[in-house]
Amino acid sequence: MDEILRKVRQELKEASDEKSRKSGMRFFREEVSMYGVKSADVRQIAKENFEAIKGRTKSEIFGLCDALWRSGQMEETFVACEWSHRLQKQYTSEDFHVFEKWVHKYVNNWASCDSLCNHTVGDCVQMFPDHLNDLGKWALSENRWVRRASAVSLIVPARKGKFLKDIFGIAEILLQDKDDMVQKGYGWMLKEASKPYRKEVFDFVMKYKAIMPRTALRYAIEKMPPALRAEAMER
Repeated sequence: MDEILRKVRQELKEASDEKSRKSGMRFFREEVSMYGVKSADVRQIAKENFEAIKGRTKSEIFGLCDALWRSGQMEETFVACEWSHRLQKQYTSEDFHVFEKWVHKYVNNWASCDSLCNHTVGDCVQMFPDHLNDLGKWALSENRWVRRASAVSLIVPARKGKFLKDIFGIAEILLQDKDDMVQKGYGWMLKEASKPYRKEVFDFVMKYKAIMPRTALRYAIEKMPPALRAEAMER
């Protein structure tokens, strides 16, 4: 094992406590493995240890990230997300397929999904928009987390007013998804898009509100004025 991985894991264990672990477990319906380390402490551990490896090649660091993902430990996946995001200035289009592998192979809960996709995947897609087509394919996956990933990867771009056509395309694919975690994911994406594009998102919601799950609809209209929210919620 690489010494830096040993060090990260030791520091996470030392920063853990059972109360935090039990508290964190309450946010998940599926079984997850976690040390019980506060988010701020995980970020600090990730930051300090990145300083020790930033001279390594991108490929080597992605290899360390892969090892952290393989562990299945929640906090180790967060460290991997922090490290991969810190390399954003070095991303190439081919790196998308590294991140895609992590999504398909390792992501098994909403926290790891969102941590990876909001920043690492989202940044890569902004830099290389050709991969928007890949997100559309993710939306058709049988894996609930891959489907959620297709939407939450566009959270930051949506907030910036980017890729509205693709956002609506993914929302249409996921529109009647039966999984509430997927519904929340694409509803969140639409909510962020509504900040720069309120009218367009409102029109989209009104077009589909008869068949859109209420969970997704509520998320999508959350930041809209009360009158628009009331209109959208009418059956």
